[in-house]
Amino acid sequence: MISSTKKHKLPRLLLSCVILLSLFAMPFAAAAEAVEPELNWIEGSGQKVRLSNIAELTLPENYFFLDEDDTIAFIEGFQDLPSYREIGYVEPAYEDTMWSVYFEYDETGHIEDEEKSDIDAKALLKSYKDGQEAANEELPEYNHLFVDGWFQEPAYDDSLRSLTWALLLHDIDGEPLINYNVRVLTRVGYISAILVSDPENLAADRSMFESEILPNLTVTSGNTYADFDPSKDKKSSLGLTGLILGGAGAAVAKKTGLIALITLIIKKFWFLIFAPFLWFGKLFKKKNKDTGPVQDTLPADHSGSGPDMAPNVQNYQQPSAEQPDQNRFRSKFEAENDPNNKPPTSM
Repeated sequence: MISSTKKHKLPRLLLSCVILLSLFAMPFAAAAEAVEPELNWIEGSGQKVRLSNIAELTLPENYFFLDEDDTIAFIEGFQDLPSYREIGYVEPAYEDTMWSVYFEYDETGHIEDEEKSDIDAKALLKSYKDGQEAANEELPEYNHLFVDGWFQEPAYDDSLRSLTWALLLHDIDGEPLINYNVRVLTRVGYISAILVSDPENLAADRSMFESEILPNLTVTSGNTYADFDPSKDKKSSLGLTGLILGGAGAAVAKKTGLIALITLIIKKFWFLIFAPFLWFGKLFKKKNKDTGPVQDTLPADHSGSGPDMAPNVQNYQQPSAEQPDQNRFRSKFEAENDPNNKPPTSM
């Protein structure tokens, strides 16, 4: 296993944005004090990594992983509040990709899947809309969100004991957002896999997530849905409907809001941000590697088991998942060694 202290692309971009904005608000020296925390990034090589003690993930090549403690530190590095249910974080090791996955675990008690054939998507959508309207009354206007419809209606997978759904939303400026959720039921709770992406790239990002990450997630022995013991295990009254309605909580909104903020800034101000800071960003890209282990791993041979869209987004067309933009999946290491990747000579 390779242990890596790696500089992350999102904090790097946010730091550039913060520095740009701070030029108008505070001295540059004070802005320069904002630094990314030192994190123990695990570089994928097909090894098993632990998501707390509840699950394992086979980490493919070209992916990086943070364990439970480092995921929390990573979120706190954004001056954000973690839920403290985080058990891991994964991102692809490609220069131009912006998606990532947060894993959380909630020990709610055993959730029965009796509703799997009787999920009322229409009623759930109304609950989401009503709930968001009420939430907006407590939020400043610039933080308002609006639920437009299902991007993907709730669907249950019997083999994985997983529930998947995606909401289509927009913010106060009309920018579309996607809240994509996967819940994997366990013996006495559920694992959340929260995909953070943006509408323009969601098709390609979701394809990679569903083919390279989700199938490699395995609930550990003794913690699976089938291991439930009614004689001694707590049972939840939540049900699948309650699980779906719990999916737009504060922790999810914060993580989704992070990528939404970055996407919005890139769309509107990329020419201001990247021209001054392309070279500056390289200062944060060096990876200081060592061979010391930072996390227990398991043997490599271990095995385990029509959207209702609002008018403002109806004209949006997703990129083909089968033909993603190849430039988005360029290796970070290839990009760093590109002789054409030079610092700008002018503002």
